[in-house]
Amino acid sequence: MENPPPKYFRLSPGGMVRLKSAYIIRCDEVVKDASGKITAIHCSYVPESRSGQDTSGLKPKGVIHWLSASTAQTAEVRLYDRLFQVEDPASEEDFKSTINPNSLQVIENALIEPALSEANLGDRFQFTRLGYFCADPDSTTEKMVFNRTVTLKDAWAKEQQK
Repeated sequence: MENPPPKYFRLSPGGMVRLKSAYIIRCDEVVKDASGKITAIHCSYVPESRSGQDTSGLKPKGVIHWLSASTAQTAEVRLYDRLFQVEDPASEEDFKSTINPNSLQVIENALIEPALSEANLGDRFQFTRLGYFCADPDSTTEKMVFNRTVTLKDAWAKEQQK
């Protein structure tokens, strides 16, 4: 973010973050085209900050996950959520009125690690910070499909507190 709010722990000009399983980087420059759209971000890395062997003494507050766009593959990712908005839909007068309209979110062109394009039907994976997924029968050699089977956070407990 170019002009981050206070306590923003992701990458911003002059700011530092750790790339998950890699190095600490600092955003040195944001490059824009004539219309003001960001076209590139120039960063420098701290060589002595390699994950697991960090001797830099730096403590960035943010850790971001990254994927090399030049080697990434695309896949369809299906994010399933609760079918109903209430814990006991049978207790409602019309259970259909409690159906969660956001029970399925489909991400058509998600970027994935190249190794995932060789997954077999039913293979299971943890997608960092998203949950657990399995390869779907709809997968083809041209496009993999992954279904979320379990989230990492209990959204229902949060809903109960409302």
